[in-house]
Amino acid sequence: MAEQHLQVLNALDVAKTQLYHFTAIVIAGMGFFTDAYDLFCISFVTKLLGRIYYFQEGSSSPGSLPPNVASAVNGVAFCGTLSGQLFFGWLGDKMGRKKVYGMTLLLMVVCSLASGLSFGHTANGVMATLCFFRFWLGFGIGGDYPLSATIMSEYASKRTRGAFIAAVFAMQGFGILSGGIVTLIVSAAFKNHFKAPPFAIDPVGSTVPQADYVWRIILMFGAIPAGITYYWRMRMPETARFTALVAKDAKKAAKDMSKVLHFDIKDEQEKVEKIVLKKSNQFGLFSREFLLRHGLHLVGTTTTWFLLDIAFYSQNLFQKDIFTAIGWIPKAATMNALEEVFKLARAQSLIALCGTVPGYWFTVALIDIVGRFKIQMMGFFMMTVFMLGLAIPYHHWTTPGHHIGFVVMYALTFFFANFGPNSTTFIVPAEIFPARLRSTCHGISAAAGKAGAIVGSFGFLYAAQNQDKAKTDKGYPAGIGVKNALFVLAVCNFLGLLFTLLVPESKGKSLEEISGENGDAEDENEGNVTMTATV
Repeated sequence: MAEQHLQVLNALDVAKTQLYHFTAIVIAGMGFFTDAYDLFCISFVTKLLGRIYYFQEGSSSPGSLPPNVASAVNGVAFCGTLSGQLFFGWLGDKMGRKKVYGMTLLLMVVCSLASGLSFGHTANGVMATLCFFRFWLGFGIGGDYPLSATIMSEYASKRTRGAFIAAVFAMQGFGILSGGIVTLIVSAAFKNHFKAPPFAIDPVGSTVPQADYVWRIILMFGAIPAGITYYWRMRMPETARFTALVAKDAKKAAKDMSKVLHFDIKDEQEKVEKIVLKKSNQFGLFSREFLLRHGLHLVGTTTTWFLLDIAFYSQNLFQKDIFTAIGWIPKAATMNALEEVFKLARAQSLIALCGTVPGYWFTVALIDIVGRFKIQMMGFFMMTVFMLGLAIPYHHWTTPGHHIGFVVMYALTFFFANFGPNSTTFIVPAEIFPARLRSTCHGISAAAGKAGAIVGSFGFLYAAQNQDKAKTDKGYPAGIGVKNALFVLAVCNFLGLLFTLLVPESKGKSLEEISGENGDAEDENEGNVTMTATV
């Protein structure tokens, strides 16, 4: 198989870590920073939106978003993301990674700004325009998933590829944390400048008119990092693997990578044509050959990402209610609108700082040592254990004196999500599929994940409600309660562990070795045996 390997691809596989690696991490990572900020910042302001637009005079409790509106505001960006992952993933394999990469970023910049400028004469009008722009924001974010992962995997050496892709994804942690920090700064500035009494003392005066600027500023801030990154994205050369193996232009691939690696690389047009014209390198996504070679792999990457995101996104979206239940955030009536935003952001930022961010960087440090498979298995197992540890003695955790223990356990589930399947489900689909289908298959896997996020974000708004109808949030039917919801999430994590058995280990191998793109029939048969053994 060695003689079939193109010099330009081999040069990338064995290259020492250089400046261009870190440049690629920053450029791709800033996109992911923006993705995470934009997706998660909405959870900081949903309570404020309810107070501003849905307060009913004479009510004994602050205004809150009706269930259908809350579901739409929280979930519409995920619907857009799912669509974008499928569309831009496919387009990245047709037009090239670089050409599509700029489109997604521009869409994110425009729609971040437009989300903050949402307009309307009524509450429903404002929410409708907000949802419209959040959908298209999500559409742009969706494209960033397959393209960032694919670009980084195709630039990196086989020795450090896992760490570099994980470092791109780790920027999600800083994006989540930055969302909390920006919310803290903006809400604190407005809270200190525009004094307001608690809701219990003055229901109307507790929400100052200027609070309407707070959520808009928070949402619009996401355009800044995306806008800064655009110029550098446009300067990146197309990946050599797309140029050579998909566009079939060996000369351009060699020329681009000679500039990047700072030494001359021979173009091997004849070898490229020999490789791409092989029957084994011409099958499509819906072919029997793909099903035999990669069918179980795709089932593994889609199901594990789907199950992981049910747990991951439902936690993020109902954690504000958990913080209230365990006493970290006071009752809404004891605070004014901006004070509630501040305390909610403070609690979520602490969880991000202690549990979310460290997990990502543990993955970066260890993934090329331990391997993707072991980290994913361990992560799903530990998440199952900690979910059960929260659910079984749930009453104990919510009694006075045990709140901190609950938060520590809760943070550990986030730690092992990120030092586990939340990182590996992003990495593996960018490694195990052929170059001509890599972005598409990553997009399909990521879209399955966002389907899980939709289930988690929509479903658990209802599921986590109290079983006693009298104790549910206004407008919601009785649910199964937080305790039972945690049991459901534990089951999802355990199923994720089982489906991980379908995913092969890719540590230390070249992308062509994993996908069999430059092998002969004997190599293909060997690959099939390996896949069966893994299963």
